[in-house]
Amino acid sequence: METKDGGRMHVVMLPWLALGHVLPFTEFAKRVARQGHRVTLLSTPRNTRRLIDIPPGLAGLIRVVDVPLPRVDRLPEHAEATIDLPSDDLRPYLRRAYDAAFQRELSRLLEEEARPDWVLVDYASYWAPAAAARHGVPCAFLSLFGAAALSFFGSPETLLGLGRHAKTEPAHLTAVPEYVPFPTTVAFRGYEAREMFKPRMVPVDSGVSEDYRYAKTIQGCRLVGIRSSTEFEPEWLQLLGELYEKPVIPVGLFPPAPQQDVAGHEATLRWLDGQAPGSVVYAAFGSEVKLRSAQLQRIALGLDAAGLPFIWAFRAPTDSTSGGLPEGFEERLAGRGVVCRGWVPQVRFLAHASVGGFLTHAGWNSIAEGLAQGVRLVLLPLVFEQGLNARNLVDKKVGVEVARDEQDGSFAADDIAAALRRVMVEDEGEQFGAKVKELAKVFGDDEVNDQCVREFLSHLSEHSKKNQG
Repeated sequence: METKDGGRMHVVMLPWLALGHVLPFTEFAKRVARQGHRVTLLSTPRNTRRLIDIPPGLAGLIRVVDVPLPRVDRLPEHAEATIDLPSDDLRPYLRRAYDAAFQRELSRLLEEEARPDWVLVDYASYWAPAAAARHGVPCAFLSLFGAAALSFFGSPETLLGLGRHAKTEPAHLTAVPEYVPFPTTVAFRGYEAREMFKPRMVPVDSGVSEDYRYAKTIQGCRLVGIRSSTEFEPEWLQLLGELYEKPVIPVGLFPPAPQQDVAGHEATLRWLDGQAPGSVVYAAFGSEVKLRSAQLQRIALGLDAAGLPFIWAFRAPTDSTSGGLPEGFEERLAGRGVVCRGWVPQVRFLAHASVGGFLTHAGWNSIAEGLAQGVRLVLLPLVFEQGLNARNLVDKKVGVEVARDEQDGSFAADDIAAALRRVMVEDEGEQFGAKVKELAKVFGDDEVNDQCVREFLSHLSEHSKKNQG
């Protein structure tokens, strides 16, 4: 994995400004550095302080470059990640700030410093391949989404609204694409398609649509690394390579290690120590989802009705100052349920022997963390590609999706309780448990994940040698 001059590679990484992007890019950077390569990781000052923790042993190989954001009208002053935005309507202004600052910094870095061997980009950095090419540096797209979801959206031309597979109305999102050659249920529900259609297809204040970003990033990159595994979705990985017409390489799921610093959650860990093995449900819905009060109320009542011990990583509702929980909920369930506010050591909780189930929004980061720890999944997809992830997991019999109203996507407390009991209590749950334990041997094995990283780096190195030759 050495470059032409015998030295190790130097890669620059550009994650998008979301916790679910900065954190896995950082984890990947550590795994690259452990192979002896140098990494330059770009982020904003606030994200660097709160998210990026480089072990002392890797400090000589990983350099973190702070990129301040410019002032943009309507963007809150200290907003440097999507979690800082009080409303999803403000996302376009964060994208505009990101484009301006990071494009300028990448160009500066390529002009003023020793040329890196590769630039690894997130989906949002659609301008990076052209900027890197001007300096003779190749780009690779490091996708934090699974192969099934990316395959559903199709080729770059399809993403740009071109050709017979273009998805130009919500109904096009509700059917399995005809180019998928195997049985699957991976498609959006009607309510999901209607909810996400406009933000996908219509250019907004950031200048270009999300689909345009994806398409131009894919088109400009030499190859694609996918946070996935051939053991999990080989059929989708093969299809994606055919759609993109370039190498698509699984890089593993690189789950983070359980946190050592539990930052005030010591009492919760002691409570977990007193629970029966595999009996506790951990509930969390990620950093991107902004739940409304009515939804939180139904989740609370569902956890109550399931009759199982639980931990809930709770975030306050976006539409109310009332707190979002039923009156007396925490007091009534004291001893059986723990509500955690603020930062939560999610991987530490998932790794605990007493946690057997995970009520999750089906974001790919959470899926990776849950499968790595061998916990059973109950899926409540809420935004973005999460519905596609959920259907893929159900197809593979490693999760159960909460039943929803097909018209508006609403769910009832009884729907949550029924899904939880199905995987945790009923006889069928044993099958789910056996399946996820088998997957944990792949997803949770550091050597397996590091081997995927080594193979990806080998592809980068071989590609560089061919170009140099």
